[in-house]
Amino acid sequence: MPRRFLLPCLVLLLGIFAGAAGAQDLPPPERRPGTSGLPLPRFVSLAADAANMRTGPGRRYPILWRYVRPRLPLLVIAEYGNWRRVRDRDGSEGWMHASLLSGRRTGVVSGAVRPLYARPTRDARVVMRAEPGVLVDLLACRKTWCRVRLAGRKAWIRRGALWGLFRDEVFD
Repeated sequence: MPRRFLLPCLVLLLGIFAGAAGAQDLPPPERRPGTSGLPLPRFVSLAADAANMRTGPGRRYPILWRYVRPRLPLLVIAEYGNWRRVRDRDGSEGWMHASLLSGRRTGVVSGAVRPLYARPTRDARVVMRAEPGVLVDLLACRKTWCRVRLAGRKAWIRRGALWGLFRDEVFD
């Protein structure tokens, strides 16, 4: 590869990896209510079998991406009427209609193949393993562990192995 292309390639790769780290590595900014009355930012999931991400808040705006993965977690960062500005785990941002989104909490396994445990401790029995990109339902999250449902089974996973929640977020 010619040297003149080396630096742009490195910058591109760093941008890809930085975007993949996502929102879970950062604490949420001061949460404030959006026009819906719900806090911003917040995580939601894709409710539809297929959904278009658009460049602006309306059907007249061009489509950026078409998502065909129901339950995919997305971060809502702004609201305009019935439209939500969302960011996916790769850092892509655009607008989706609120009817395409759900408050159901889900996460995506990130990084490497991750063990899922019978209890929230590393010395517990490993009940299954999940590949990167696998979707899980988030049932509860503690300080360092999340209880999830995958393939109809419940298990515990280290929260750092997931994208779809804030670093210090705790819920039941």
